[in-house]
Amino acid sequence: MREIDARAITKAVRDACIEANLKLPACLQRRIEEAYQTEEKQLPKGVMGDLAENLKAAEELSVPICQDTGMAVIFAEVGQDVRIVGGDFETAINEGVRQGYIEGFLRKSIVKDPLRRVNTEDNTPAVIHTRIVAGDKLKLTVSPKGFGSENMSALKMMLPTSTKEDIMEFVIDTVKKAGSNPCPPIVVGVGIGGDFEYSAILSKKALCRSVDIRHPDEFYREMEEELLKRINELNIGPQGFGGKTTALAVNIETAPTHIAGLPVAVNIGCHVTRHAEVVL
Repeated sequence: MREIDARAITKAVRDACIEANLKLPACLQRRIEEAYQTEEKQLPKGVMGDLAENLKAAEELSVPICQDTGMAVIFAEVGQDVRIVGGDFETAINEGVRQGYIEGFLRKSIVKDPLRRVNTEDNTPAVIHTRIVAGDKLKLTVSPKGFGSENMSALKMMLPTSTKEDIMEFVIDTVKKAGSNPCPPIVVGVGIGGDFEYSAILSKKALCRSVDIRHPDEFYREMEEELLKRINELNIGPQGFGGKTTALAVNIETAPTHIAGLPVAVNIGCHVTRHAEVVL
């Protein structure tokens, strides 16, 4: 049994919250720079250039890449041979979020009650998804999720007779309805299977996958590529100004499901689809 001090978890989450909000993953930065090169029309090309410059300025000045520093979503994979000492697990994570958002001068966006709307003033509590896995390591993926894009997401309980084309049409229609609201170019996370809530978790998990990594199953890999092509033909473009780049990537995650159902969730991420990962 390997012991991990709760204070180490707090520090790891604190640092990851700040890192994720100040620096975009390199794979996504490259997609934005590539999109600038391939955009042909002057207006969308200029917008892509501005987005690329914003990323550079944020890194140079150590300021957030977006003013909406998001709701802290944590994916935790806890090795079954790990024992947390010196405090409890979820308290340690939320303390890390609290420290990260206060000490990192990140915007606090969380309200304690969904209707009374009083700000917690430290961006807690986080949304925590925990899995127990083999081994003696603790892997934490911190994904600050802005709500301009979150609000454009959708879930549909499709029929088990629904086809691949039906699913793709639902994804494309979700992006079309979103328009410029999620600050495109976007990253589209798609969760297929599981049940009602797990399909949504899968779609968010998909946004944490590198845009350079395609689905290992050729069937879904081709589906990702086809969806990206068709979404980019919508001519929504960077920030809604038209052009070739409405989406930077489409990532699909799947899970077994019930014979009577086919849940499909679409979680949209803005052009700064952020995440940072640490292993303790």
